Amino acid sequence: MESQFISRSSKLAADPLSDVLSLLNPRGYMSGGIDAGGDWSFQFEQDRSFRCFAIVSGQCCLSVEGVDDTVRLQEGDFVVLPHGRAFRLASDLAVTPLDIMSVITAPLNGNVLCWQGGGACLALSALFTFNHDDADILLGVLPTLVHIRKDADRATMRWYLERMMKVIREPQPGGVLLGEYLAQMMLVEVLGLYLVDAVTGGVGWLSALADRQIGAAITAMHENPGNRWTLQTLAEHVGMSRSAFAVRFKEKVGTSAMEYLTRWRMRRASHKLVNSSDPVSSIASSLGYESESAFCFAFKREMGYSPRQYGHARMSASASLINNSQSS
Repeated sequence: MESQFISRSSKLAADPLSDVLSLLNPRGYMSGGIDAGGDWSFQFEQDRSFRCFAIVSGQCCLSVEGVDDTVRLQEGDFVVLPHGRAFRLASDLAVTPLDIMSVITAPLNGNVLCWQGGGACLALSALFTFNHDDADILLGVLPTLVHIRKDADRATMRWYLERMMKVIREPQPGGVLLGEYLAQMMLVEVLGLYLVDAVTGGVGWLSALADRQIGAAITAMHENPGNRWTLQTLAEHVGMSRSAFAVRFKEKVGTSAMEYLTRWRMRRASHKLVNSSDPVSSIASSLGYESESAFCFAFKREMGYSPRQYGHARMSASASLINNSQSS
């Protein structure tokens, strides 16, 4: 089942993280969890999922492809694996792993795989898929592994875990949709915690939001992408000189302010081309372009297609996906 983020009131200030998540339209899938006992080890192969999981009780080891150090997880820890890397969960990494898909057909308690009687470690998981044409906006600024382990942050996430366990253990009408909304709320919460706790010196728009002035500039571009922004007006908006703003924006975000603005405008344009009946000229005007030709040139340079080619390609891909789903 697919669900969408609810549009924010136009009276609220722009929120770049919410803007990006709304654009990506994450589809949350409650995938249940694992309740394992004894010696155990499960291998999860690489996929295209954005995975969050939490240790509800007990402890285990986590080994992620591309991450040198083994992570020891304990009750209350919360982990995000944004890039779909292969990983292993185990009581002891010396135990020969089983492919999780080879045992997933074992008897389930609700949506939880009970292995060897369970009781030693209970882990819950939620999977997300995004619009992969735009997924790099978020995935490109996240590390391979996000580990939420501060006591205050774990306390914040505890409510979600308790609610998710209730949904799994006490199925009720509407539970599927409730589970998806809980998963989406959990995703927003954990990204917010990561933002607050981002390592100093991190590069990318997400970590840059923590910088008061650069965050304000990004927010302004999201709030009014059609404004005739220049480097000078953005700098003035956040109370900086043009040169100092240009340098700090590039340091924090990894790209120039005007490049960021163009990319965000083109992401918004691509969304409108697929999800609205607005003519190209109207989309161009709403995003600050004085002429349709200037907009089309910028769009093709950024997206690789003309606006009309992009709209037709995306609608054809969606129709093909629906047909394949109905025939399978």
